[in-house]
Order: sequence, then structure tokens, then C-alpha cells
Amino acid sequence: MTKTALITGASRGLGAALAIGLSTTHHIIAVGKTTGALEEVDDAIQAKGGQATLAPMDITIDAAMQQLCRSIFDRWGTLNLWLHTAIHAAPLCPAGHVGDKDLSKSLDVNVAATARLIRYVSPLLGETGQAVFFDDPQGGTPFFGTYGSSKAAQIALARSWQVESQKTGPKVTILTPKPMPTATRARFHPGEDRDDLSSPQAEADRLLAQLSGL
Repeated sequence: MTKTALITGASRGLGAALAIGLSTTHHIIAVGKTTGALEEVDDAIQAKGGQATLAPMDITIDAAMQQLCRSIFDRWGTLNLWLHTAIHAAPLCPAGHVGDKDLSKSLDVNVAATARLIRYVSPLLGETGQAVFFDDPQGGTPFFGTYGSSKAAQIALARSWQVESQKTGPKVTILTPKPMPTATRARFHPGEDRDDLSSPQAEADRLLAQLSGL
């Protein structure tokens, strides 16, 4: 039976690299907002002999996520792996200048959408599937208040689910990627020497090696 991997945030950066890295063993369900970027990931997957289903969707749209999970159930009946890399990285600013719009969008993408996806994806993963989240501990870092607080809330959700599902499944894993030369990091750290950073594909390979049962 074909193994399936849902990757939310698969159009760029680590998500794209994970999709490509897993494509030799799993059918990839790639979710992202940018159709063109997803098509580039699909081309790379096909070049490796893999297959993908592209889902150009916004994870904050509840109806779209319900439709996605229903489609996965109708086609495969189950899901082996979910990797959640989708994130909104608000502009850096002092805590006293956090804007309502940036905070609202950060909470919507990083927390509310994650909570809904846990609710919808958990039944697909069942007892034997695995969900993977990616920590980026920026709590207390100057000017990272909006991003850091919403990312910390996302990981808090994942950690609660991890403890709650220890005996019943699915398995919940939280990994911490090394810094990578992504577009998001370039916004946060302009002028940084990117030669010392790990490439997304190398980092994807390192992280996937930490997952059991693939």
C-alpha cells in the first residue's frame, strides 16, 4: 500500500525540501498558497521518480482544510505522515509596537490553523501515523515578540498533543531545524553570511533521518 505524507507549507524552504526528500518513499500531498512554487516542487519530485498531489490552498480557510482532509480519506482512507512547516513570520518590531493586524494574522496562521489541522488530521493518522512539528525558539529574543509568541503557542499545542497521544497514537514529534538560508530568514537577518547556514535539502535529510518508521 502506498505511504502518504501531507506537508503543509510545501511550496518553499524546508517544506519543499522535505517533500522532495520523502518522495522516494511516500506519495506527497503538498499544500501551499503559491501554485507556481508547488509546480516547481512537483517537477523535482517527478525527476526523482516520485509522485505528488498538489493542493494550492490557504491553511487558514477552514472549509478548504476540511475538503482537503475529506479528499485524503476518500482516496487513501488514511495518512501515514504529516509534516507541518507552514508559518507566518510577521515583521520584526519592539513589543510595544506590535500591530493588531500582524498579531492577528500570526495567531490565525500559526495557532488557530494549526489547532484546526490537528483536529482534522488526527483521525487520518490514527494510532500508527506520525505528525511532525518544527520548533524555532525565539521567545524572549528582541523584536521577535509577534513571531516568537505565536510560534511558541503553536509548539505548546503540539507538546500537549504529544503527551495526550503517547498511549493511543498518533506519534507526535517536535524537531528543531538548524538555521537555513531561506527567504524568511533573510528578512529577519539581512546581511547575514549565508555560507555558514545549512541548505534546506541538507537540513531536510538530517531531520528525516531522526524520524522512525519511515
